[in-house]
Amino acid sequence: MAKQNFSHHPTICYRPIQPCDLEILERIHADIFPIRYESEFFQSVVHERDIVSWAAVDRSQPNGHSDELIGFVTARIVLAKETEIGDLLRYDPSKPDQTLVYILTLGVVESYRNLGIARSLIRQVIKYASSVPACRAVYLHVISYNVPAIHLYKKMSFKCIRRLQDFYLINGQHYDSFLFVYYVNGGRSPCSPLELLIAVVSYMTSGLKSVAARIRKNEEKTAKWPK
Repeated sequence: MAKQNFSHHPTICYRPIQPCDLEILERIHADIFPIRYESEFFQSVVHERDIVSWAAVDRSQPNGHSDELIGFVTARIVLAKETEIGDLLRYDPSKPDQTLVYILTLGVVESYRNLGIARSLIRQVIKYASSVPACRAVYLHVISYNVPAIHLYKKMSFKCIRRLQDFYLINGQHYDSFLFVYYVNGGRSPCSPLELLIAVVSYMTSGLKSVAARIRKNEEKTAKWPK
């Protein structure tokens, strides 16, 4: 993408999304996403009904637009045990209140892209999730053809843990989705690479011991019945 030409030097700040942002929030969603969101979703965002959100604004914009959205992220807190990645987390079953933060939507208007705004918005979510003691991870879905987003999440140390076939249905066509996770507050997958290696070695060792035991048993039987 070509470098943006601004008549001013952008001064990007971040704040919660407010009711006065409703109209432009709807407009940017319609411009960016192929999926149409219901009015109820936007009402929940601006009135903080089970959704947390952050807006990016350019304080240096002239003519009274200094508080106008140029980017946003919305997210929801969910119970870990009720999510599709509950089996991919190591957490204490005796603590059923453990949660996750699910990123619902993330977007930046075209003229402000490649300025690190999306990265900063994601950091806002990670910072929030880290401040919730019961939270164990931030996760989200990315449509398979959104290569820039996939690269961004990988650069930010998100782990791609699943590919979901035909997750999206857009204009009558199915698209796959990648599931990304960023662990916080000690959250992690049930099996790290080191633990997986240890498990494999342990399994192989136990198998060899079993074979050796059967061989010894057969030798003992042979010794009892000499020619």
